[in-house]
Amino acid sequence: MTSGLTIQRADPAHVNGLIALDQRTRSDPHRIELIRRWVSDGECSVAILEGRPVGYAVLTHHFYEQGFVEMLQVDADVRRRGIGTALMMQMRAECGTERLFTSTNLSNRPMQDLLAKLRYRLSTVLHYVDNDDPELLYVHMGGGS
Repeated sequence: MTSGLTIQRADPAHVNGLIALDQRTRSDPHRIELIRRWVSDGECSVAILEGRPVGYAVLTHHFYEQGFVEMLQVDADVRRRGIGTALMMQMRAECGTERLFTSTNLSNRPMQDLLAKLRYRLSTVLHYVDNDDPELLYVHMGGGS
């Protein structure tokens, strides 16, 4: 893991930094509102490196009342340095249910590799969530341990 990395609950002071690192906010204003909501609802954790947000993860319990990592984002400039791993491990530690779910697109090979490394299992494939890019649903058994 990256030396000096800390993970904490995101607060309103982090919102602009999270918006800046999430490239989707440039083309999707709805994502900005989601980030604000996740932070205000206390569902967002932020990874801080050298005093700035470099990633975030969102943990909800709306998926059949199970833990679900709804979003994982790492700044493109610092990927492959253990930040995604650290955020996912934090989500597992915070998860209050036995199972922790997440999903990613078939086209997102780096996320699939991360989930395999962390011993998530493929649960099912959902078609037609995104056009021509199936959604892969993963589960980690023993989410709260």
